[in-house]
Amino acid sequence: MTIELQLLWGALALYTLAGSTAIGGTVLARRVERSVLALIVIGLVVHAVSIGLRWERVGHGPFITMFEILSSNVWSLLLIFALAYWRVPAVRPAAAVVMPILFVMMGWMLVTSPGDGHYPPTYRTVWLYIHVFFGKVFLGAVLVAVGIAGLILLRRAGFGVQRLARLPDSARLENLAFRFMILGFVFETLMLIAGAVWAQDAWGRYWAWDPLETWAFLTWLTLAFFVHARATFRLQPHHSALFIMGVFVLAFLTFFGVPFVSTAPHKGAV
Repeated sequence: MTIELQLLWGALALYTLAGSTAIGGTVLARRVERSVLALIVIGLVVHAVSIGLRWERVGHGPFITMFEILSSNVWSLLLIFALAYWRVPAVRPAAAVVMPILFVMMGWMLVTSPGDGHYPPTYRTVWLYIHVFFGKVFLGAVLVAVGIAGLILLRRAGFGVQRLARLPDSARLENLAFRFMILGFVFETLMLIAGAVWAQDAWGRYWAWDPLETWAFLTWLTLAFFVHARATFRLQPHHSALFIMGVFVLAFLTFFGVPFVSTAPHKGAV
């Protein structure tokens, strides 16, 4: 096993320990925030070294094969969540919701081939990096909102009442989640614009309604509808939380499901 894979498995072990600690802290009503953050940060550093070694070896960023896409997204999503976890105390219990979602991605990555992929000529542009960056921030912001939405739904269902009782009321949590959704909406809009500019350079057209473009636009429309509904109507916190969950599921299918069905040159994973 190469050193890059050994580091990756080490990072995944640290993430798993962080997630298990977060879940245990919620169930047992223990304050484990510092331990969770420390484990995530150490894991992010180890993971970054692994990604850097692979990048140097293959000569391109981690956005070609499904293995690379999953690995880089686990890293970027955890980085964004760790920043929110560090700066916003109300986000911290959301680790018990967010980490199981990332466990699914980690498990998926473990059964995906780590082999190298072909680097298409159309990917040799700075717009790829801009497009990918905006997309990762979008998905990360929505993931944080999903974590907060999960706390609202857990509280409503009566799980972890003692631990969640220390948090602000559900209306304030929902408002915080909505702010992260607004951030996600801004960055998804920028992602679509950057992607259109890249498409013009790569294929001579800004938009072609291929499967990935279509699903990305549907995700944008759904998110825009949620923002409009939230600003226009008085949604109950648990209704808003369910809507946030739905947006994330759609975004997840767009990022990680379309590459399996798309036959267009623009398909996410090669």
